[in-house]
Amino acid sequence: MFNWFRRKTKKADSEPVSEPTEQLTTPETESDTETPSQETTQEDYLAWAKTAYKNIQQTQTTTPSQPSTETPPKTTQEDVTADLESPPQEVAEPATETEKEEVPAWMKKSDRLEALKETALETATVEETTPLTFDEEFVWSAKVLAAQGRAPDDVSQEEINWLKRLRQGLGKSRRGLVNQLKSIVGQGPLNEDAIMEIEALLLQADTGIEATDHIISTLQNKLLEEALPPEQALEYLKSILKEMLDRPLQKVVNPGFAPEKGVLNIWLLTGVNGAGKTTTIGKLSHLAQQSGYNCIIAAADTFRAAAVQQVQVWGERTNTPVIANPGKNTDPAAVVFDGISAAQARQADLLLVDTAGRLQNKKNLMAELAKIRRIIDKKAEKAQVESLLVLDATLGQNGLRQAQVFSEAANLSGVVLTKLDGTAKGGVALAVAQQLDLPIRFIGVGEGIEDLRPFSSYEFVEALLNE
Repeated sequence: MFNWFRRKTKKADSEPVSEPTEQLTTPETESDTETPSQETTQEDYLAWAKTAYKNIQQTQTTTPSQPSTETPPKTTQEDVTADLESPPQEVAEPATETEKEEVPAWMKKSDRLEALKETALETATVEETTPLTFDEEFVWSAKVLAAQGRAPDDVSQEEINWLKRLRQGLGKSRRGLVNQLKSIVGQGPLNEDAIMEIEALLLQADTGIEATDHIISTLQNKLLEEALPPEQALEYLKSILKEMLDRPLQKVVNPGFAPEKGVLNIWLLTGVNGAGKTTTIGKLSHLAQQSGYNCIIAAADTFRAAAVQQVQVWGERTNTPVIANPGKNTDPAAVVFDGISAAQARQADLLLVDTAGRLQNKKNLMAELAKIRRIIDKKAEKAQVESLLVLDATLGQNGLRQAQVFSEAANLSGVVLTKLDGTAKGGVALAVAQQLDLPIRFIGVGEGIEDLRPFSSYEFVEALLNE
């Protein structure tokens, strides 16, 4: 079982990890030297990716024979295809004799068409398994993991698939930034025209004015000290972005954001209606279940129409119990009270609370959240309480203004950035860190249930500014 919440390099002291860590430092330390050293490091990364690919293939060949969880889907698919085959046979046999005389030939059913339908069903099920392929995206994903000190035998297919989706989700922002930034930054100190061009690029990526000014001033100071080629200038730009994204973690006692075992963890999720709050709760519950945590959902958004029903659908989809009140306009604090009681009775590790997302009156929102906090303090004194703001990345600066209202009303612990795929710009993550001074805890790059994962500044910047 792979724990996404504690995806750390715990094997840093072992021998295999020493090689990737050396490969991580060599591109940065040897970047001032000649290009052959970079070619050797690329070859090392390619060899590392090949060994990781072989290890993943070996684990895939050995694990299916041990567990019996993968055999039921095969039987169910055969049953489904058998059910699909049997009705046409029963109906078609008596109908063929009468229809042969009256029905034209072009309207008659073809056995070849039925066979194609059966094969189409089989190929669709194969595509859902997303077989692992050794391609450019796999090599890039392996390079990112190796640069973080991971060993080839400590890489899972889940991580590779996630990095691929992250890179694909930020593809539009990356294609518009990398080439233009290289052509501008690699010309030495920035003049007025270069500053205007970089400023336009960053603002178009929803970076925000404050974050853009910080990036340009920091980059300009470095380029005034020494002239950097385009590749090294881009690497220094990456370090600026990573420092900005990690800065809010300096004021946090525990930078890692993972549920603690043996203690009830309560995560309150707030956000404007339509930001993906309910969907995020469903994906977080799935992520917790897959990582080995016992999770329960409390549907405390009792004022929005069909909010409770949406949470219940996600609960059925992720096999997560949902505590809800079927009545309309019920007290959200009462639902939280029942959720805490159920979590304590079932010894759950994590309780996800769906709170209201209204901005019409900040006083009512503050009063509601304060009441929920009082219930938690009385009912679960030793619980680890976190408050997460779900922010729609497609809203850009408008979403940041809404986030500022929530940050004033609630004691936020971090941000969940959703909908980064499609029309969203990757620079909104920098604006969140700079303007809200809040750490990004989770990031979503799609509508699938596997498209929400814990945020990593290194992986995000590499996916945003790497060709």
